[in-house]
Amino acid sequence: MNHTILRMKEIEKAFNGITVLDKVNFEVKTGEVHALMGGNGAGKSTLMKILTGVYQLDEGSIEIDGEYQQFSNPSDAEKVGVSMIFQEFSLIPKLTVAQNIYLHYEPRKAFGMINDKKMVSDSRKIIADMGISISPNDLVENISLGYWQMTEIAKALSKNTKILIMDEPTSTLTKSETKTLFSIIRRLKESGITIIYISHRMDEIFEVCDRITVLRNGTNVITASCADITMEALINNIVGGSMGQSLKWIERPIKENRKPILEVKHLQSGSRVKDVSFTLYEGEILGMAGLMGSGRSETVRAVFGVDAISGGEVHVRGSKKLIFSPKEAIQEGLGLVPEDRRSQGLVLEHSVKENTILPSLGALSRRQIIQNSQADEKVEALVKKLKVKTDDIHKTVSLLSGGNQQKLVLAKWLLNDTDILILDEPTSGVDIGAKAEIVEIIREIADSGKAVLVVSSEMTELLAMSDRILIMKDGEITSSIDRKEIKGEEEVERAIQVEK
Repeated sequence: MNHTILRMKEIEKAFNGITVLDKVNFEVKTGEVHALMGGNGAGKSTLMKILTGVYQLDEGSIEIDGEYQQFSNPSDAEKVGVSMIFQEFSLIPKLTVAQNIYLHYEPRKAFGMINDKKMVSDSRKIIADMGISISPNDLVENISLGYWQMTEIAKALSKNTKILIMDEPTSTLTKSETKTLFSIIRRLKESGITIIYISHRMDEIFEVCDRITVLRNGTNVITASCADITMEALINNIVGGSMGQSLKWIERPIKENRKPILEVKHLQSGSRVKDVSFTLYEGEILGMAGLMGSGRSETVRAVFGVDAISGGEVHVRGSKKLIFSPKEAIQEGLGLVPEDRRSQGLVLEHSVKENTILPSLGALSRRQIIQNSQADEKVEALVKKLKVKTDDIHKTVSLLSGGNQQKLVLAKWLLNDTDILILDEPTSGVDIGAKAEIVEIIREIADSGKAVLVVSSEMTELLAMSDRILIMKDGEITSSIDRKEIKGEEEVERAIQVEK
């Protein structure tokens, strides 16, 4: 691993006069797994888009295998062996695995006809080299999300990739699928393929990566071997200071005579919510843990009126409620931060202000006309309170980082003065600094007397904020554990895994 396959020197990039990358240097060795880390907005994505030809650099140079490169588009980068697997899948569900692997690059026979036999044969070889069991003839819509990720990797390898960039590759994977992915990464590494690994999950970095480069505010902070840096030191380099108690559990006082605000009794919905019962109290942060597919997201979608309820009851403030739509849920004082903030929680083409006021249009209008001065004042106050990084409240939401987008989804419900806030994976895909800020915001919401239900696969964050944790398995709540009785993540993991 002595040979340096990639050198990016003194890279500069600005948009509309705002510097995003300031003389960034980035070097990667052949056959290593190199983590690229930093907070949302640190410049990671911009640097990788320059490497893959999506953006063109303003100043600096790129060397691959000792040769200077200039990329005008992604095809230029692919020709020299640079490929990227993005967080959002690029597969077509109605096509087979093989057809997706060779999409736009299909092998041809005479007269330009697609050589299906060769395409399937070549796909089978790539899949075998990866060490996974999947048929090239399977339709993508019929395979698990884990195999979608593996198909994306196979697609990149079909282009004779030498440098493979993975952006949050485990965000949709189960624990077993993540282990399979790490096994594939190690096989790729042994074959000489270099991997640039982007993730906010600290434990993954130390498990699978060799070295780490941290960016902050568009500049280099540190490059170090994983063996030579502690997790605490890494976090401090990412956020530019100590995290303090943000991601450590602080016992919150339980108010006497607190009342149930949300009661779910024997809820049934679809095939994954079979018999769910729980109670959420005023001022409580109630966590919900379970494996992917256990029915957690489907449960909160049903409570919020997104999915139809086929059995059971929902009580709000002691009264039975029939909630058939999100509109009716909002009228009862519920708010949902969905798992996929980009497609379900925000209108990306709209501004910060327009997204924030959506649930509160009635309260901010007189005679069906929005009172813009009042709306501006309230949105600006929330942006300041939640520390949303934006030029102004009229900026398009799609231009914000993931952490700031997530804060805006929270801001919507704070402006609407929601009493029952349901959060589905609130810290997914955001950097460690934003995670800490979101945990603090959730604590403040509960301290004000509002109730919070949190679904999360991020065990560290779930344990840091919850007063009580529900264990969900196969569409049912199997146990409820007071946080003060939990000594560590392992206890919750065991509870999730045990049979009912």
